[in-house]
Amino acid sequence: MQRNMSSGGGSVASLWTEVNRCGQNGDFTRALKAVNKILHEVKEDVTALHCKIVCLVQNCSFKEALNVMNTYSKVLGSELIVFEKAYCEYRLNRVESALKTIESVSEQTDKLKELYGQVLYRMERYDECKAVYTDLIRNSQDEYEEERKTNLSAVVAAMSTWEKASPDDLGLSETTYELSYNAACTLIGRGQLTEALNKLQEAEELCRVFFSEDSDITEEDVESELAVIHSQMAYIMQLQGRTEEALQLYNQVIKLKPSDVGLLAVTANNIITINKDQNVFDSKKKVKLTNADGVEYKLAKKQLQAIEFNKALLAMYTNQADQCRKLSSGLQSQNPGHPRPVLIQVAQLCREKQHSKAIELLQRFSDQHPDSASGIKLTMAQLYLTQGHVTKACDILRSIEDFKHKQGMISALVTMYSHEEDIDSAIDVFSQAIQYYQSEQPGSSVHLALVREAANFKLKYGRKKEAISDLEQLWKQNTNDIHTLAQLISAYSLVDQDKAKSLSKHLPSPESMSFNVDVDELENSHGANYVRKKAAKVTGENLPKEQGQGDVKKKKKKKKKGKLPKNYDSTANPDPERWLPMRERTYYRGRKKGKKKDQVGKGTQGATSGAASDLDASKTASSPPTSPRPGSAQASASTSAPAAGNVVPPRQQKPAAAGPGARKKAPQKKKKGSKGGW
Repeated sequence: MQRNMSSGGGSVASLWTEVNRCGQNGDFTRALKAVNKILHEVKEDVTALHCKIVCLVQNCSFKEALNVMNTYSKVLGSELIVFEKAYCEYRLNRVESALKTIESVSEQTDKLKELYGQVLYRMERYDECKAVYTDLIRNSQDEYEEERKTNLSAVVAAMSTWEKASPDDLGLSETTYELSYNAACTLIGRGQLTEALNKLQEAEELCRVFFSEDSDITEEDVESELAVIHSQMAYIMQLQGRTEEALQLYNQVIKLKPSDVGLLAVTANNIITINKDQNVFDSKKKVKLTNADGVEYKLAKKQLQAIEFNKALLAMYTNQADQCRKLSSGLQSQNPGHPRPVLIQVAQLCREKQHSKAIELLQRFSDQHPDSASGIKLTMAQLYLTQGHVTKACDILRSIEDFKHKQGMISALVTMYSHEEDIDSAIDVFSQAIQYYQSEQPGSSVHLALVREAANFKLKYGRKKEAISDLEQLWKQNTNDIHTLAQLISAYSLVDQDKAKSLSKHLPSPESMSFNVDVDELENSHGANYVRKKAAKVTGENLPKEQGQGDVKKKKKKKKKGKLPKNYDSTANPDPERWLPMRERTYYRGRKKGKKKDQVGKGTQGATSGAASDLDASKTASSPPTSPRPGSAQASASTSAPAAGNVVPPRQQKPAAAGPGARKKAPQKKKKGSKGGW
């Protein structure tokens, strides 16, 4: 027995040597074969089992590696293989399980923290992820510092883009094209599009310089790596309204057929948003790229949400009503408080001219989700206006607390109430707005402007008594305002004449209001419409004659003689029937008979010459033609009512923000940043 062990020990030792050599050469397939032979000799060897798991991970056999760990969990223990288990779960997109595995360890190593940061990033827990990477950069010094800074910049870009947060400047140097790209994504999230475009151009230059040093890299490889930068550039151009340039750049990225399904999905989605309801056949082709396997693991939740919204809108534009309803209903169940799925359903109902159902749907959502009902109520008001229900639209608008006291809303309500001749309601809108600004922003420019408009509105519609309080408030703010004082005196003259007289004392005197203007010079100026002619000086020779001394001759216009026809004969008597149409004159005998009158070939098919002669009007008794009765003829073109316009669907066909997302280096195999220690 001991001899057999000795011989077996020698073979196992040689197998371990083979495993070590293959591991150093990166040949994990042969190493796995050697490890399996060792386990055949020495079952449940902890080191051999651990090596087998590492070989399976390096060969991307994550499911098989997890099976080995679960089978020999008692032998291996939880602490020994926690990193390998969490990494396999992460690569299999079991992010929740990976998080539980990592958090089950009392003390985390650096490589486990690296993986922890990746898991938090995938779960979009950016604040915690930022803290993890900041701690790693501060407490570690090795050759992976650049990768950690890249990942940290990706976290900052994601916070700026998806959470609209403004994190502190971490002072990350942009020495690589990945860092420059992530900095550009951060600028896009802040709305600094021009600066972001310049930063992307810097990233492109750094990328070209980086790959120019490697002779094995072809131009196609460089363009493939630049695809994500170009797609982001196109996104900025699209936001700037340069859609033609953006579309050209997007199509260049699509033609490259990059391996990143997330990049393809975002680019295709943004092309669909440019097409809108035009070029729908191209959009149908592009939408297939958004359905590729694994897309849901490559994009953020808001990117996936935007893509699904656009699918529903595309179905509506292509008249796929059932598909549109199905997609929008699914989106509503996934996002119950989001108004956009409801707006898509409403737009589809309006296309089908079911406005009452659309309003019911909007009202139901508004009652269930009052926090996000502002946009919904605006759409309801639009639908009521489309149907001509102005008062109902006003009631809906006045119920929106967020916009109730906005100047634009006040202007719209006053205009609509004036159109309906409901002056009392319009004045009530002014009164409520003035009370609000009186308590919140007294004396502000907005407050005084509203008081001024309210006073002018009341004066316009003859409500001078109601305008007195507004005018007094304005005059107290500026006692030198003569125009307001004049309006106030005019209003008081109807109510309290004594008050009007007392206020008139504040008017300036006529002497102070004279501006020493030369009236003649003003009338003779270039801007005057009427110029008074000065009377010419009359001399003795040119004195006008008194009446009776002479007749004043007036020039008369000569009448032109009418032109006579060339064959005019002055001796002949004119034709007394010359004013009648030719057919109504007594001597009219019809048209001259043609030579080929009785020949076959004219008239309806099968008609004979005898029938043709019967129809000859010249052979019947002449009778004066009757004029057609007015109004008896039919209209030349039929008229029809114009088609009811569809409500413009909400503007929710938005491009997936920040293109394909920030660049981030994931820990896999023996690439930089893995800290796997394989």
